[in-house]
Amino acid sequence: QVQFVESGGGLVQPGESLKLSCAASTSIFSLPAMGWYRQAPGKQRELVARIHKGGSVYYPASVKGRFAISRDDGKNTLYLQINDLKPEDTAVYYCNIAVGPFYSWGQGTQVSVSS
Repeated sequence: QVQFVESGGGLVQPGESLKLSCAASTSIFSLPAMGWYRQAPGKQRELVARIHKGGSVYYPASVKGRFAISRDDGKNTLYLQINDLKPEDTAVYYCNIAVGPFYSWGQGTQVSVSS
């Protein structure tokens, strides 16, 4: 079982940037794919970025061009760079495996975008 601790969220204005971090309790090198997810109030959790072990990435159209996922296997850490934040990006952001059954969810990190 892998545990995740997300951090880096905050209250920002539209157009600003944030870099989220996800520290894993054990090595993520062997995991086939990792993902960032978000859940806005009253909505289902959704995938916003995925990175495979080989480095290939995927983003849904709603965030493509603004979000960038990366991983540092040596630090067991996953990152999400979010640029040009919009009010609709407001949500709690989580990381987890992106292939296979989910591990337990961490507490997430809140991102709030408001002017």
